[in-house]
Amino acid sequence: MEIIEVEGIVLTETNYSESSKILNVITKDYGLIGILSKGCRNMKSKLRGVSRKLVYGTFHIYYKESSLSTLIGVDVINSFSNILMDLERVSYTSFILDLVNQVIKENDDPNIFDLLKDTLLKIDEGFSPIVLTNILELKLLEYLGVKPSIDYCSVCGSSKNIVTISSLKGGYVCGNCYENDGIVSDKTIKMLRLFYYVDIKNITKLEVSSSIIKEINMFLDDYYDRYTGIYLKSKHFIKELNKLTN
Repeated sequence: MEIIEVEGIVLTETNYSESSKILNVITKDYGLIGILSKGCRNMKSKLRGVSRKLVYGTFHIYYKESSLSTLIGVDVINSFSNILMDLERVSYTSFILDLVNQVIKENDDPNIFDLLKDTLLKIDEGFSPIVLTNILELKLLEYLGVKPSIDYCSVCGSSKNIVTISSLKGGYVCGNCYENDGIVSDKTIKMLRLFYYVDIKNITKLEVSSSIIKEINMFLDDYYDRYTGIYLKSKHFIKELNKLTN
């Protein structure tokens, strides 16, 4: 059995036997790896603190390509301590991890790891978790094969006179093709495109009005429901949390 070191982030943790866990870890070089953390639930285990969701580090493992690998140890790169101290950040991060866990099973493109890492780092730095979540959601649609049209009208292909976005029609809609699709602000139309093309790791300022956030969030929620088949309990929890805080 080969011993390897691999940079990764824990997406899920599942209790296994009386004292162990199985970790699903996304990596750039090996895709999604299932790792057995033996005895990590014991109070004195050196693996206890690193065998949980959201751990980002260098994993030392006995690697098995077609079955469970075994954890030896983890050199933590970032503990995301700021995320863990805030309920809103924790809630959005939990959804992000669940979403990426679904997407990586459909497409193991190594760029997905970088998107996740950069998003988590920015949330930990204090940038808006809902805006960063929406940016990631939009970018991940390409890896699911259902990217919306955000460069031209999804009906006729025109890049002129874009008046709204429609999940039903698959993205931008121009004035000539508009049919009671509902109108969003011009700023929302421009911001949606910016969300897709922005390099997350280079974000230094992220100021988006609540009305634009609401319109983009509604579009993405409906778009995911229509085209991806992904339903996550963690998303439902976020909606309930927003009802309590708004």
